[in-house]
Amino acid sequence: MKEILAIVRMKKTGATKKALIEAGVAGFTAMKATGRGNLVDDDDIIVPCREKLEKMAPNDVIDEEEVEEQIVTFLDDTRMFPRRLFTILAHDEDVPRIVEAIMAANRTERGAGDGKIFVTPVADAIRVRTGESGDAAIW
Repeated sequence: MKEILAIVRMKKTGATKKALIEAGVAGFTAMKATGRGNLVDDDDIIVPCREKLEKMAPNDVIDEEEVEEQIVTFLDDTRMFPRRLFTILAHDEDVPRIVEAIMAANRTERGAGDGKIFVTPVADAIRVRTGESGDAAIW
């Protein structure tokens, strides 16, 4: 028995939910989370992101220095980003299928920030309603 923890972009919540259901996952939990990964220093990723952020800035409301400060804090390692954390309990043999479904739903061409998946062992699970434990409590 394993626990799968998947941290994904907020905009990928619906796609992840759909992928899990299509993969036959009986149940899962999703919650809001914040965090950040490695600092990206690849100009091929940063320059288009910077340009997009500059276009989004309301020039009639804030000045250039404030825009620059907000962009820098967005792109450097000081900002936490909203994410969604999915937790899934699964039988050992189902883990590869579930992990692949999560990866397929969340992979982008952005080059960074697509998420992380962790798989950990679970000692036991108990279904509160029936008292079933072990694998019987999962699905």
